[in-house]
Amino acid sequence: MDKLKILADAAKYDVACTSSGVDRKGKKGALGNSAACGICHSFAADGRCISLLKVLMTNHCVFDCKYCVNRRSNDVERVAFEPDELCRLVIEFYKRNYIEGLFLSSGVLKSPEYTMEKMCEVLNLLRNKYMFNGYIHVKTIPGAPDELLSAAGYLADRISINLELPTRESLEKLAPNKKFENILEPMGKVTDTIAAHRLAIGKNAKMERGKINSYLERGIFSDSQYISENTSSYRSNTSEYSSNTSEYSSNTSGYCSNTSEYNSNADNGIIDIGSDNIDIGRSSSASKILLPQEIGKTNLKRAFAPAGQSTQMIIGATPETDLTLVKTTEQLYKTYDLKRVFYSAYIPVNEDSVLPDKMTEVPLLREHRLYQADWLMRFYGFRADELLTKERPNFNEQVDPKCDWALRHLDIYPVEVQRASYDDLLRVPGIGPKSAMRIVNTRRYARLDFDTLKKIGVVLKRAHYFITCNGKMMYNTPIEENYITRQLVDDNRKDNWKTKHQNDSYSQMSLFDDFNMN
Repeated sequence: MDKLKILADAAKYDVACTSSGVDRKGKKGALGNSAACGICHSFAADGRCISLLKVLMTNHCVFDCKYCVNRRSNDVERVAFEPDELCRLVIEFYKRNYIEGLFLSSGVLKSPEYTMEKMCEVLNLLRNKYMFNGYIHVKTIPGAPDELLSAAGYLADRISINLELPTRESLEKLAPNKKFENILEPMGKVTDTIAAHRLAIGKNAKMERGKINSYLERGIFSDSQYISENTSSYRSNTSEYSSNTSEYSSNTSGYCSNTSEYNSNADNGIIDIGSDNIDIGRSSSASKILLPQEIGKTNLKRAFAPAGQSTQMIIGATPETDLTLVKTTEQLYKTYDLKRVFYSAYIPVNEDSVLPDKMTEVPLLREHRLYQADWLMRFYGFRADELLTKERPNFNEQVDPKCDWALRHLDIYPVEVQRASYDDLLRVPGIGPKSAMRIVNTRRYARLDFDTLKKIGVVLKRAHYFITCNGKMMYNTPIEENYITRQLVDDNRKDNWKTKHQNDSYSQMSLFDDFNMN
């Protein structure tokens, strides 16, 4: 229990799953419960909430990353789970309905190879000795051998390799023991292996995205070259791989010889955005299909990381702009086909001259805006260079990124909901994918009005500034950036916005009003 308290608390800085942070006991009439020691929540594709045990294998670490509470130079209590000890803990928690899965990360004990071997031993015991068929998300250790990375991929459902910081310069400054190449190379190998397995079972090489993307002509997943050319470069040799799937033999040279073509189709990963340069490209030498080794031979029928690959970046510890972060995120999605990119707001736990002052406010609102921007890129057809520019490299934290974009493009508003395309409707603040699709379907058979839009699910509180319905706006409001911004950020108007708009009439103040009052 002491180990669990220490290692579950140390794992709270890993945010590559949705944390709950609640302490709620079971009660009569309720299903399930949550415990303080490391229980967090993730969500399945169908919306089900899955409780995960979020814990470190050990908080011992040979690295001295300046931002990390578990760094070598810190005087903290060090503990480690034995593989079987951690497995029994997971199974007993599962039997008690505390959890449905495991999120496993770790500090680096002795060496990356030794630590990764212990983590793979945990996964192997869970899958084969304890016959655990639940969800497992594992954070791999950069610098570990390929055979251990392969074993983790065949035993876990999702793999994460933390990018840590968005630029090479920042990583060298705050994590001198880590190298960008040691992070990006295994990330590329995981990407190639996931694609190979997907093609071997007849799926597209790319991970599934929201169905919304199939209706969008713009966006990072809508580029026909990105989808079709990269897919064909893999499909040309699927027959050789498929014929040997049962044996997973070494006859995968067809894939290895074509990974350079896959890489050449993607962006080179070097983006010039002024003061910061992003370099997350893939070299052809990093291409390799990871085959199962001894530790995974009993799991040859399992797919490789079926839930995909994710990564995490720390924000606020270094002076990168929001533009740098969203550009890096876009490039990671396009180059490595990541399922998710997570952001972790910097928390000052160490004192160091290169780190922000401990009194610096934790940028939680900035983290929230970046997650909203990530959502816009994944589901709304936005690209990074649309959301931000060199001249305006940071989000306006007072409004969400979608409103911020709309306020900077008032020349295209208001749009007419009776005629606007699905893409254009998605870019209106207050209209989401479902309500946009409902608008497109409903207007085929009936004329829309604002009451209908409200029933459809449109958030008129934000949308009414940017749309017309049958040529009319909901209220006589000006299309001016300063005016709309004030209305959107005015907390006093949240509850009675409709009444106030009905009573307000916008007009320029007259110099003679005071004289006419009598």
